[in-house]
Amino acid sequence: MLGQIENVEVIAEGPGVRIKRFLRKTYGGRRWRKLKGEAVVRFGDGRIFRAEIHWYEAHGIGRKGLKISYLFPEA
Repeated sequence: MLGQIENVEVIAEGPGVRIKRFLRKTYGGRRWRKLKGEAVVRFGDGRIFRAEIHWYEAHGIGRKGLKISYLFPEA
């Protein structure tokens, strides 16, 4: 990732987080939320894109499971 994640929104929290049991067992923590945001990312071959990123987050644990969900078309 290059720079900050912008336009952060909560997608799911509480019972809406489907893998909550896995997250608690693997990382601990409580009150997991799924979030999305936009960031500029660079791939291994040097290409740079603006992308929508999804991840899970809990207080005191931080971001886990970052993944690129969507690449915005180049302008």
